[in-house]
Amino acid sequence: MPIVDLDGIRTRYETVGEGPAVLMFSPGGFDSSLENWTTFGRYKDLGFVGALSESYTCIVFDRRESGQSGGRLERLSWDKYVAQAVGLLDHLGVEKVHAMGGCVGCSTAAALAVARPDRVSSMVLFSPAGGYTYRAAQHKRFHQHIGFVVEHGLQAVVDLARESGAGFSKDPRVGPWAAPLRTDDSFAASYAATSLDRYLAIVSGTSRVLFDRDTVPGVEPEDLAVLDVPALIVPGEDLSHTRSAARYLEECLPDTDYWDVPVAEQTPAASQQRVLEFLGRH
Repeated sequence: MPIVDLDGIRTRYETVGEGPAVLMFSPGGFDSSLENWTTFGRYKDLGFVGALSESYTCIVFDRRESGQSGGRLERLSWDKYVAQAVGLLDHLGVEKVHAMGGCVGCSTAAALAVARPDRVSSMVLFSPAGGYTYRAAQHKRFHQHIGFVVEHGLQAVVDLARESGAGFSKDPRVGPWAAPLRTDDSFAASYAATSLDRYLAIVSGTSRVLFDRDTVPGVEPEDLAVLDVPALIVPGEDLSHTRSAARYLEECLPDTDYWDVPVAEQTPAASQQRVLEFLGRH
């Protein structure tokens, strides 16, 4: 798969199909690799890439610090995720896209639309992550990682990440930079040499900024309220993808198509048809 340097961060991506572009923000939390659209959770059965690529160009990619993409030891933020997405569009020469997010990818899709509405034709926000229980789980994960670092040090994080193969979502001890620790020796060396105080400031700031509210993180409600980008919202119904998160987006966004059906009725065929119908109108 192609790899491009975007502002110093290695980014792995793939384009599938032909037609108007759909930029697809992967599900999977801190393990948001492009394969998640076909292998992760319910998405492996939903088959969105295969269905959409018959009429659209699907742009899938490893979010920074995920999969085979690189990273940078800095306070992570939704703006930085947006910068990677815009850089990829510029590299591909794509002026405008439909933005589709799954799970936490919905936050970046919405953040892209807020930051660059001129680049987004519409949004598909499928099972957006959010809610009190989601925020609490994310903060707990960061606290567990900080505890491991304080007790064992950063070299132990590097060693564990390379031994276990697990990501931050499954093993909080390895932290949010687990992927580049495995794939980039120079990054791993500089990571291990970082002072503890500096590292804890970066990690604590990341936790506070990324997960700062008890609903969908990433964008301010006032910015959503004035966003002239139509959105299809499909609710989840578990502790990480609460129905309240989807309803929050419906409440804030002025132009929405809310698919009010339980997850059990969001079958692959029905979900593909619903998304294709929405994209076809925009």
